[in-house]
Amino acid sequence: MASAENSIAGASEMPPHFDLGEFVRRVLAEDIGSGGDVTSNATITTDARFSAEMNCREPIVIAGLDVAIAFFRALDRDVRIRKHVADGDAVAAGTILMSLDGNARALLAAERSALNTLQHLSGIATLTRRYVDAISGTGAILLDTRKTIPGLRLLDKYAARMGGAENHRMRLDDGVLIKDNHVGVAGSVEAAVKAAVAANTGLQVQVEVDRIAQIEPALAAGADRLLLDNMKPDTLREAIAMVAGRVPLEASGGVNLDTIRAIAETGVDYISVGRITQSAPAVDIGLDYALQALPA
Repeated sequence: MASAENSIAGASEMPPHFDLGEFVRRVLAEDIGSGGDVTSNATITTDARFSAEMNCREPIVIAGLDVAIAFFRALDRDVRIRKHVADGDAVAAGTILMSLDGNARALLAAERSALNTLQHLSGIATLTRRYVDAISGTGAILLDTRKTIPGLRLLDKYAARMGGAENHRMRLDDGVLIKDNHVGVAGSVEAAVKAAVAANTGLQVQVEVDRIAQIEPALAAGADRLLLDNMKPDTLREAIAMVAGRVPLEASGGVNLDTIRAIAETGVDYISVGRITQSAPAVDIGLDYALQALPA
């Protein structure tokens, strides 16, 4: 089991409102089709057993273990599974994530759906942890964005949380974020913020600014938070001095592992990074046949 220092404490709660059963049914239907696993059906008897170990082939941060398990249980209700790690754990290459023993046809039919999901989500968690580690000690908090794979928003943001990020708004209805196109249509930052405040949504009004000159008009109009877009560290420091703690400040735009530390050290409160969900590569996880079955 991974040590507590390598885990995100209390992070493994599944996202609220996520329908795990519906997700599993949809993904299995996509992979199995209407004809079933013709290869396994042709080569393996109906009562054959399959014992296996799922392991990682590189250092990773785990996310989605229970989702992966749900695929196996959907096709074999009696499968025996032993988890050796938990979501949020950082583990070394070669770590056994879980052991399984059950009906061979069922587990092999579920294998790819389980692995695809776990590899994708753990990839997000792994990349996110690299960003979190890069700003450790600065006081800045890493945020995700809405740049997620369509249909996987809840899971992708869950994985980012397993990596140590905090979730920014989940949907368009749970946060007011005025961006450049809103400003363009409204006519100015000040006009957009005033309209948002007047709408009285009960939500914080955050506005994106890309020039120092937009800061005071945004604050005067009632902005609760500023997103400082594509500003270099020197400009960020100027913005921080001007705001002087009146509202929280978030840096965004063009952030990567080479630049995030310098951005964090300016003193911004938050840094949002779309790459952690948009561009995270899947990690290498495999399911290997084991001669020894799980003990009864």
